[in-house]
Amino acid sequence: QVQLVESGGGLVQAGGSLRLSCAASGRTFSSYAMGWFRQAPGKERECVAAISWSGSSTYYADSVQGRFTISRDNAKNTVYLQMNSLKPEDTAVYYCAASRFWVGRLPMSDEYDYWGQGTQVTVSS
Repeated sequence: QVQLVESGGGLVQAGGSLRLSCAASGRTFSSYAMGWFRQAPGKERECVAAISWSGSSTYYADSVQGRFTISRDNAKNTVYLQMNSLKPEDTAVYYCAASRFWVGRLPMSDEYDYWGQGTQVTVSS
């Protein structure tokens, strides 16, 4: 199993950038696929990016394609989400999550086993 701790959220102006980090504990981090999900008030949780065990495969939601980049450093037990050209519609609580299985597509929330506490990202217009 793995425990996840997120950091990097905050308040940013539209057009700005943030980098979210997710530090994992446990000896099997490299065996997990990782994803970033977000949930805005009144909306369902959705995956914005996912990355396979080795980092060789990534998927992005259409809404963030070209603006967000997911990456991982297994030696540091850390996954990142670089968020550029932020828009007010990106405002949400962002969650780091881990899965024992790689689904080969953008995943659904119930396909992930372990979750971070969430970090708030607010983009002002």
